[in-house]
Amino acid sequence: MISEFRLKRRVEFAETDAAGIVHFSNYFRYMEMAEHAMWRSAGLRIHADDAQFGWPRVSASFEYHKPLAFEDEFEVHLRVTKKTKKTISYTATVTRGDDTIAVGQLTVVCVRKLPGETMKAVPLPPEIDQLFQVAPAGEPA
Repeated sequence: MISEFRLKRRVEFAETDAAGIVHFSNYFRYMEMAEHAMWRSAGLRIHADDAQFGWPRVSASFEYHKPLAFEDEFEVHLRVTKKTKKTISYTATVTRGDDTIAVGQLTVVCVRKLPGETMKAVPLPPEIDQLFQVAPAGEPA
């Protein structure tokens, strides 16, 4: 069972803006990179060409506390914070050493996607529901 995942990265030059700090939109990419890495660590792919299920984003937000700059090393700590019958919610805490840089929230919904049909929200597949568990309450370790 998986409830948390850590992704370590270094800021690339292309991720910075004219002020020399990471552009706010890249934090959403970092959160999504951590989500995909979490799924890969479980032996899954969040997207496959022949997949019957998809995971569109229904809510995403970030609060920014401190900036990141070119070549800063940082970590994204992703935690499963809530599950419903059809959704998985994550919290992503971006840190540089002991500093909290930003905290984001993401909710994805499971949809069935079949050729020629409109996507429709469906219950989480049992193997996904059993694999991803809500992390214990509290601050990230």
